[in-house]
Amino acid sequence: MPKAMTLRLDDDLAAELEAIARIENVPIAEEVRLALASHVAARRRDRAFQARLKASIERNEEILKRLASD
Repeated sequence: MPKAMTLRLDDDLAAELEAIARIENVPIAEEVRLALASHVAARRRDRAFQARLKASIERNEEILKRLASD
């Protein structure tokens, strides 16, 4: 199910986004979705990010295991 979100942009970025959407003849929301999908894909390829992600997962697993113990 799609999730609605509020996004606050400064005036210049909002104007640029609106112009891009108009030129591409797509809704602003579609341009935002495309940009976010590209950003997420870049993070998946980023080795440094992946290393930080793995460390975060390991830290959180330890915390969750402690919380779940009797």
